[in-house]
Amino acid sequence: MAAEMWLDYDPVARRLPGMHLGTRTLGAPAVAAVTELHTAGVRCIRLPEAVRLCADAPAHSAHALMLIREATGRGLAVLWDAVCDDGCVTRRLYHHLYPPEHVIGAPEGIVADWRATYFPSKCIFRRGPGFVEVRDRRLGTLELITVDEADHLDRLEALTEDIDAGELPDAVRRDFAGAGLIAEHAGRAWWLPMRVRRWPFPAFTV
Repeated sequence: MAAEMWLDYDPVARRLPGMHLGTRTLGAPAVAAVTELHTAGVRCIRLPEAVRLCADAPAHSAHALMLIREATGRGLAVLWDAVCDDGCVTRRLYHHLYPPEHVIGAPEGIVADWRATYFPSKCIFRRGPGFVEVRDRRLGTLELITVDEADHLDRLEALTEDIDAGELPDAVRRDFAGAGLIAEHAGRAWWLPMRVRRWPFPAFTV
């Protein structure tokens, strides 16, 4: 997945000499690719190709969404366009990601709503001893989900990149999909919540 890179978030600052780092291809795993960019001082990326959100999205769109998830979690600004023509965007499944500039094919007002309701750490997960806690505010209210079943925990780390959806036990696939914690594209399933690295707000807000 190609990405254009800058050393600053601000559009004016991005025009200064030395701020633009050109374009490079970001491979998998997404977490390693974005961690490398963040360590190098990159604070804004642009994806030149529109990213499809719908269930029939190809594998490269899923990879792009995982890159956006990791970039959002690292505090990078992401300039990107989404495509949705089946209405899936109204489910707010991706509304914890840095908002796109446009959502092609979506109902009017989707981008404005996405931007107005977005805040950092909107859907995150963190590990405890023998469990994973998910804090999800994509639908406006705080949903607390605790994952402590062995089968679910065994697959969770692999899902943070992506795995063959058919390899998931039926109960794991049903539970994660029902809670809106995974997406499936091109036969692959991947984890939607972002890994929490720091609390940007007091715990009662997050």
